[in-house]
Amino acid sequence: MAHSHPNHLAKEKSPYLLQHAYNPVDWFPWGKEAFQKAKKENKPIFLSIGYSTCHWCHVMERESFENHDVANVLNEHFVSIKVDREERPDIDKIYMTAVQLLGQGGGWPLSVWLTPDLKPFFGGTYFPPTNRHGRIGFIELLNKLNTVWQQEHDNVFQSAQEISNHLQRYAASGETSVDPINNQPLKLTSEHFRFSYDACYGGFGSAPKFPRPVTLHFLARYAKHYQNEEAKTMVFHTLTMMAKGGIYDQMGGGFSRYSVDEKWLVPHFEKMLYDNAQLINSYLDAYQLTEDPQLKEFFAFVVHDTINYLSRDMSSPAGAFYSAEDADSEGREGAFYVWSPTQIREVLDEKEAELAIRFLGITQMGNFEDHSAPNKNIPSQNVLSQVISLNKEEAQLWPIIRKKLLLHREKRPRPHRDDKILTSWNGLLISALARAGAILQETKYIHAAIQTANFLQSQQYETQSRHLYHSYRDGVSDKKGMLDDYVFLAQGLIDLYEATFERKWLDWANELTETILQRFEDKKLGGFFMTDGQDDSLLIRIKEDYDGAEPSGNSVAALVLIKLGRMLQRDDFLQSAEKILRFFWSRLLKIPEAVPHFASALEAWLNPPHQLIFSGDLKSEIGEKMLREVRKQFLPNLFLLHAESAPKEFKLDKNQVTAYLCHDFQCELPIMDASTLKKKIAEL
Repeated sequence: MAHSHPNHLAKEKSPYLLQHAYNPVDWFPWGKEAFQKAKKENKPIFLSIGYSTCHWCHVMERESFENHDVANVLNEHFVSIKVDREERPDIDKIYMTAVQLLGQGGGWPLSVWLTPDLKPFFGGTYFPPTNRHGRIGFIELLNKLNTVWQQEHDNVFQSAQEISNHLQRYAASGETSVDPINNQPLKLTSEHFRFSYDACYGGFGSAPKFPRPVTLHFLARYAKHYQNEEAKTMVFHTLTMMAKGGIYDQMGGGFSRYSVDEKWLVPHFEKMLYDNAQLINSYLDAYQLTEDPQLKEFFAFVVHDTINYLSRDMSSPAGAFYSAEDADSEGREGAFYVWSPTQIREVLDEKEAELAIRFLGITQMGNFEDHSAPNKNIPSQNVLSQVISLNKEEAQLWPIIRKKLLLHREKRPRPHRDDKILTSWNGLLISALARAGAILQETKYIHAAIQTANFLQSQQYETQSRHLYHSYRDGVSDKKGMLDDYVFLAQGLIDLYEATFERKWLDWANELTETILQRFEDKKLGGFFMTDGQDDSLLIRIKEDYDGAEPSGNSVAALVLIKLGRMLQRDDFLQSAEKILRFFWSRLLKIPEAVPHFASALEAWLNPPHQLIFSGDLKSEIGEKMLREVRKQFLPNLFLLHAESAPKEFKLDKNQVTAYLCHDFQCELPIMDASTLKKKIAEL
């Protein structure tokens, strides 16, 4: 039950923090006021980290943080701090690592107890309000921790110091390899995914299944360079099964965060911008890689449909894209998305209803139950998935049916939308929109990418200081940019340059990359820290290397440095890229499954690219024909330049549309027509 008076979160901008502003818990945002209170009153800090579309965060709020008995214990014995992990991934990474070092599983909500000097001494994730299913109840845990704090004060500080020392050792770990860089990790990575591949349903491992686009991108690159049909099959089959499953919104487009089962059927319904941006790129990779016309058409449809979803439901009038949509509405998980046979028949005529029910696997028994709200279970709830193939007549009828169902669904109460704009995630989407526009010849997608880049440049970037902001909401740019903001945006700008050949995007990517070398690089060992080292409230500076739901900032930095270094002949960029690969070399060898995007960077390093340098007007008929031939193919190690951006020693005819295929800027004879260019590209 909401409290009548706001706590210290009421003036924050984060939707997640504002969700908790009227809890009876006296929450503070991360900052000096809370730290000073903890020191002055000699109280431990309870740090709770989550995000606004996190289902189990909502459950814990409903059960505990809105409970006055819980609030009384927290307010009397602890100083409570709320952090939005999407606003402060740096804080989340430090304390998530601490909890994992304590032997607890990671996840959100993250619950960590700290000394007043911010050193962790206990942690976990979700705690029920009372003892349940072998998990200690939250009130009992709080009382036990308070007793320990009061009676074993010195032991708590000693334990906290030991955990902090462990964190410091973790952050400082890493050994720069002096061995020759070779392709052994590529083979190890491909072997790991071959063994963990689910040949029946696609994807890797068992339930729960995450899309993890970084894995698919590595396998696409590996399939292309090593002509590996098995890797290609894994990519195509996984993407097909996902798009036909319940993890994909069969009515409105877009992907949920993960599937709770191995079949991609029942999703965790929240939709994240970073997943959908990366998956657009995954389907574009597959579109370029396959030679099967039906698969090509299917992958293109998923790209168009996902972009339509983002444009319809996630775009901001300001010109960029929001962060996420919730799993819950009407107090139930998935309520917005599930259907019963009766609901289908209320919207469609008899013939349409029978087709929809058969095609989407809708039964009277249902296939979904919201276990987090057992008192609200409703029968016949069905997550929609494609369970049969349609004949030609049915395939023509299906878009009409789908539109009717979508229009009806729009009348339902919508899930909460997190409307903050994050620079890093919008950088991922710029890449996806630019590539989709270029590959599928949809200029509106390129315009959307340009609009997003313009927004970030005008609202989130200070040209003089080269300072990038992390988040934006209600007209306010907030939080210092972190490594991910700089490198995800730089990657997006490179892709936007190759879609438009507007030099300003390449120049901005170059500027951002120079900044990360200045502010984030470990000059001694190599690699990049997550933060710039200016925030004294952070216990440590971590170098993130795990390529999970999002690629790590370091792996994207490696790819950006390799590509820009070769495009702009920047030896300093290439030297830093080599230092990254050497620093993380042991990770590539020992646990390649954790760093597949690093493996992609290694593949780019080992296979020096070709350059395709154009001159003349590429908007002319012959120019467009040439670009179409190039963009049909998946060529991750071919980069495109216009003569105006090429090295100065190239004296090219700016009036004649010409392509020069070069290797290390040693060029072959000029190419004047699309058919010759097609043959040359095929030889690559």
